[in-house]
Amino acid sequence: MAKFDIVMPKLGESIIEATITKWLKEPGDTIEEDDAIVEIATDKVDSEIPSPVEGTLKEVLFQEGDVVEVGKVIAVVEIEGEDSGEAIASPAEESKVAEEVVEEKPAPAEAPREDTTEATRFYSPLVKNIAKTEGISMSELESIEGSGKDGRVTKQDILDYLKNKPASSVTDASPATTKAATPPPPQPAAPPVTSEAGDEIVEMDRMRKLTADHMVMSKQVSPHVTSFIEVDMTNVVNWRNKVKDMVMKREAEKLTFTPILIEATAQAIKDYPRINASVDGNNIIIRKNVNIGMAAALPDGNLIVPVIKNADQKSLLGLTKDVNDLANRARANKLLPDEIQGGTFTTTNFGSFASITGTPIINQPQVAILGIGAIRKKPVVIETPQGDMIGIRHMMILSLAYDHRIVDGALGGMYLKRVAELLENFDTDRNI
Repeated sequence: MAKFDIVMPKLGESIIEATITKWLKEPGDTIEEDDAIVEIATDKVDSEIPSPVEGTLKEVLFQEGDVVEVGKVIAVVEIEGEDSGEAIASPAEESKVAEEVVEEKPAPAEAPREDTTEATRFYSPLVKNIAKTEGISMSELESIEGSGKDGRVTKQDILDYLKNKPASSVTDASPATTKAATPPPPQPAAPPVTSEAGDEIVEMDRMRKLTADHMVMSKQVSPHVTSFIEVDMTNVVNWRNKVKDMVMKREAEKLTFTPILIEATAQAIKDYPRINASVDGNNIIIRKNVNIGMAAALPDGNLIVPVIKNADQKSLLGLTKDVNDLANRARANKLLPDEIQGGTFTTTNFGSFASITGTPIINQPQVAILGIGAIRKKPVVIETPQGDMIGIRHMMILSLAYDHRIVDGALGGMYLKRVAELLENFDTDRNI
């Protein structure tokens, strides 16, 4: 009998590890081709790994709850054929090996390297980001004692290291002048919390822990500024009321305000492309693609952000179908890994829960996020050729949170104003 290695597959851009949540097969079980053998979870989505071969599950190499890097062998299947003494690698593993061979090719002698120390253990993106921000080299990172599984350095480990790191002295070119280096600012510590009789203690689930870490990281990385604008949505409301039944009858699609807002968001990005960007050190990456994420609340109270790729190139009907499809599959936990990757700008709808506005947190590594408030009828002043008058209009507040490192108030304000103009001047005779 020959052996076939099942590896942890690549589950989308930037995903480098996954948690094994449940084994669906046990050693000794017979497996058909495409049978799901294990359930896994990432910080973005849950999924199943099918077997590409039929045979007998011989061995599982990790337990439920273990975090496994992409490309690592997680199980071994016995298949028909002669055993040559070597395991047969799956296509994903062969690709990984090929990548490693390329990476090991010696660099030209003249190519300088800032830090020649190689990593001997795995570091999460969050730990690497903190190390980069604080100027910690790989050799220094390697010296930190890790409290995680297999000696892994956790976020708390590196924060504790920074807090206790002694300040070093820096000497300038003149021997007569010596300046002490400024010690890093102390990391804020959470206040102690005590529970009392009758309190209910609920442990955060995996997704909530990851969301919490991501939100804290975003506030630490980006100086947030939020601008607001009030938008007259009367034309949009009247047009939607006029065509929504027709769209449902003809297309079997529910026409909500979300695709209309995403269309305006994407169109305004074309006018102000620097709002569709990321920061990489001292470089600004202005994204070519306009991929709009839409934050969606899940039944368990957690949040997920499916992404509409190339939203600026889609019709309103196309956006409507995408919005409905992604929202429905998000609630059913049926999103594919690629459908929550690659976002360049995010929208979040506070109005879904009757909130009139809010101050959203930027979805890193993006530089801006648009908050959408509830649409409400209000008396407002309307300017007419005959003079000002009071009228009842459908009003909504938009809030734009942006990274003040590269987005100034002028750019944030102009972008927000452009979104408002597109919505207020919506063509009420438009066909869909």
